[in-house]
Amino acid sequence: MGRAAPSCAAGAEAPRCCGPRRPSFTALGLLAALGLLLGSGDCQLQTPCRIQKCTTDFVSLTSHLNSGLEGFDLEFCKALRAYSACTYRNSKVCRGNLVYHSVVLGISDLMSQRNCSKDGPTTSTNPEVTHDPCNYSSHTEAREHQGGEKTHTTTYLFCGLFGDPHLRTFKDHFQTCKVEGAWPLIDNNYLSVQVTNVPVVPGSSATATNKITVIFKSYQDCTDQKVYQAVTDDLPAAFVDGTTSGGDGNTKSLRIVEKVSGKYIEMHARYIGTTMYIRQLGHYLTLAIRMPQELVMAYEESQDLQLCVNGCPSSERIDDSGHLPLPVMGQLVPQGGAAHPWSVYTLESATTKCYEKMLVKDIYFYSCVFDLLTTGDANFTTAAHSALQDVEALHPRKEHWHIFPSSGGVGKGGKLFVSLGLVCLILIAFL
Repeated sequence: MGRAAPSCAAGAEAPRCCGPRRPSFTALGLLAALGLLLGSGDCQLQTPCRIQKCTTDFVSLTSHLNSGLEGFDLEFCKALRAYSACTYRNSKVCRGNLVYHSVVLGISDLMSQRNCSKDGPTTSTNPEVTHDPCNYSSHTEAREHQGGEKTHTTTYLFCGLFGDPHLRTFKDHFQTCKVEGAWPLIDNNYLSVQVTNVPVVPGSSATATNKITVIFKSYQDCTDQKVYQAVTDDLPAAFVDGTTSGGDGNTKSLRIVEKVSGKYIEMHARYIGTTMYIRQLGHYLTLAIRMPQELVMAYEESQDLQLCVNGCPSSERIDDSGHLPLPVMGQLVPQGGAAHPWSVYTLESATTKCYEKMLVKDIYFYSCVFDLLTTGDANFTTAAHSALQDVEALHPRKEHWHIFPSSGGVGKGGKLFVSLGLVCLILIAFL
């Protein structure tokens, strides 16, 4: 016997669907209400209540938002106010609908939790109305909805550079490179990023970043060209022209946000949907960036030397297909030279130090061990840990956060660990 279909209560003054009892709402209660709504059967009697349309519109307005990025609360509050306005317009016709009343309570609860004011701007569900050429997510949504059909969602990519230096490319390949001097990380039609790396210790090919130059290229009416430059002990919260934003008036399509004075800044470029973090940890700089795939790939053939896109040239690689050559007893042996005991760490003490901050033995953990044995500088432990935190904040796919050197690819949950003793047997000669 099958489950009985929902029926309508007889003798009611107005037709309404019989639904489950009203749930109590927390921050996730709104999504629960949506589940109840979509899971309940439709009444055979017609009803003008359009609460499902209100909910569908709200999900459409918020599905692309990322709570870890700048501006989330503002956009989420706009969507909540639009949701509330929609329920108000349906208040009379939905008077007897239990799902409707649950949603109303949920909206109120979420607005309170997010400190959203009841009065303020709302987000329209009409792509033509919401189109903003200086808001990447806005104009891509408008383009995707042309013709009444949504074609695909925007794909974002992540790239990061930290430590000696360790590079995570837009393709999620992890490499450790020499790349001494100035090298382009990114060079496309919208953005250029160049890093300068210097030797960390004498006699070793390992380097670290002491200078980062970022060029946001002029784009329509959204921003003029803006140049940012950071060097060791000078991490400014402004572009080289002294401004902190790009765009006219209140647009602020490009802006710098100082998180920790002289140590950590964020750059948010709304017009190209890009977020960049730059930090100084110890004497060296780290960088992490999140950018739409279609913009990452918008470059000419002559611009193909981009470390974030194609990785390091093979002649500049220190790692062996993702496996890091750990120095023996804290010493890197240069070709034709004697070992120098620069590191105060042994393999055991370096492993213990890194494990204090990183419990998952992924490539970030092994990078930490490598850097400690190479340099003896404990700041590289913080650099590896911060790099992983940046991945968690900016990388769009959680299942790809951790990379394990056993496969050179992405792991799922930490099941694939590499024996540190085995990795220690891998030795290379530095050029």
